[in-house]
Amino acid sequence: MTDAPLTDTTATDPVADTITLPPVAPAPPAGTYGAEPYGADGRYQDGEPLAGLETREVSAWFGSRKVLERVSLAMPAGEVTALIGPSGCGKSTYLRILNRMHEMVRGAALAGEVLLDGDDVYRPGRRPAEVRRRIGMVFQRPNPFPAMSIQDNVSSGLKLAGIKVSKEERRHLVETSLRRAGLWDEVSTRLHTPGGALSGGQQQRLCIARSLAVSPDILLMDEPCSALDPTSTRRVEETIDELRGRLTIVIVTHNMQQAQRVSQSCAFFLATHDTPGRIVEAGPTEQIFGSPRDQRTSDYVNGRFG
Repeated sequence: MTDAPLTDTTATDPVADTITLPPVAPAPPAGTYGAEPYGADGRYQDGEPLAGLETREVSAWFGSRKVLERVSLAMPAGEVTALIGPSGCGKSTYLRILNRMHEMVRGAALAGEVLLDGDDVYRPGRRPAEVRRRIGMVFQRPNPFPAMSIQDNVSSGLKLAGIKVSKEERRHLVETSLRRAGLWDEVSTRLHTPGGALSGGQQQRLCIARSLAVSPDILLMDEPCSALDPTSTRRVEETIDELRGRLTIVIVTHNMQQAQRVSQSCAFFLATHDTPGRIVEAGPTEQIFGSPRDQRTSDYVNGRFG
């Protein structure tokens, strides 16, 4: 493999393609709305296994500036992987590469492979909208549509992805998604009120519910608690823990205690003024924080720099 961009990307419309969602499971009988579609083993009840994500030798550029250097990382199915490291080391860029948001930046380029269950999401003919449905994103600051109702905020994900469902399926998906995001009990009696009237932490969980409505395999979270108070942060972390085992989560965080609390594996990124971001060390969270192999990892997780 050459150390040059294999994909020269330009800004694209992220929702221009129309995709077909796998058949929605029938709504449960009256009185049981929101019943979880997962078995005790963390698999969908139809037996479909959870999806894993892996990158191989991923490098990235913005114009002539190289920002990531040959990043290879396996993100296990059904687990939470935390990406840690100082600001400017490429963590958020890497996260956006995973669901093809990197290509929305004019002049961006990349090399390497991003494998969703072994299939490269950048292979020719793969539609960005389909990739972004399967690999959802929750951003640093909550971004619900403020004037749109809570239930319409959740179902807006379906519209953005070009997914058509019946009224009954829509109702079922809204409730199920809000339950999975840990928000249903707080908003079930006011689904028609504006999403912008919710607290910051509730808005972030509403955005999680919106992502979950399209049944993603992977959920990417870019510092989802950085703008929240401690109580809201705790509730979002509880939601992450509840989702673990039901889908695969990748989270960028600058909070070392949060990384330890929510993740099962960690990857430590580092860059210098003259070298692009790369992974210094990756492995089980207990190892990264308890007995790291690289002194730079030890220095970072123990607060000696960054």
